[in-house]
Amino acid sequence: QVQLVESGGGLVQAGGSLRLSCAASGRFLSINTMTWYRQAPGKQRELVADITSLGTTNYADSVKGRFTISRDNVKNTVYLQMDSLKPEDTAVYYCFARVRRTGIAMTDYWGQGTQVTVSS
Repeated sequence: QVQLVESGGGLVQAGGSLRLSCAASGRFLSINTMTWYRQAPGKQRELVADITSLGTTNYADSVKGRFTISRDNVKNTVYLQMDSLKPEDTAVYYCFARVRRTGIAMTDYWGQGTQVTVSS
């Protein structure tokens, strides 16, 4: 089995910063794309940012220029540096990974989520 464990959420004032981490553990061959999603109360889950194994990144328009996604392939960890936070960034942030456990089949895994609250 593969586990994704997130950390780094919390309460911060508008304009502040937080850094989320998501570490993958278990038995697998490789991790393809790693993604951060978020879900605010009463809203659908939305993609925040993703990064391929080669480091190609993609961001939602709402976070471009403020958030930075990165990954450490040795530690099997993805990070989300969140700067200039706004109250509308308040949500539960989820880590997602597409993992090759054996052979060529890919399996999707989700973390348990970490709460980010930005006060105005």
